[in-house]
Amino acid sequence: MHIVLHEPEIPGNTGNIGRSCAATNTSLHLIEPLGFDITEKELRRAGLDYWAQLDVHRYRDYEDFMLENFGSPAAEGSRPPRLWYATTKAKRLYCEADFGPDDYIMFGKESAGIPEEILVDHEDSCIRIPMGYGIRSLNLSNAAAIVLYEALRQTGFPGLEREGELHRLHWK
Repeated sequence: MHIVLHEPEIPGNTGNIGRSCAATNTSLHLIEPLGFDITEKELRRAGLDYWAQLDVHRYRDYEDFMLENFGSPAAEGSRPPRLWYATTKAKRLYCEADFGPDDYIMFGKESAGIPEEILVDHEDSCIRIPMGYGIRSLNLSNAAAIVLYEALRQTGFPGLEREGELHRLHWK
């Protein structure tokens, strides 16, 4: 699974998303310009010690990202990865998407979302989280976690620990 942040602005949100990606073996793709320096204290604090374990990729712009990840055809007989666009402007709910294990989920910057110039050509791949009327949007890191975990649920939580243990006691 892949999370894509298009022009992220807030280092704390990016750090939180990076931590979620590290915890789920999900790659993080950052499309520039970034609204912060990748070494900023807020980013490191939010990502804690997980940032070093993160598979992170950076791109000059959306076109660079598309060329590198969708520029060549998928292997014959395999399902090509899809790019899902998470936006409050979508008509389809995120839980109605049919996620595959190699899919990408893009989120836009906190102040404006994904540019409409990108969205307009991908209506069928645009997904949204339902919210109350008059609410502009959810926090970016919360939205990314909600959609990411639905995608992982649909694909069987590949490579993730599914059971926990108590530290001092034992289950009966």
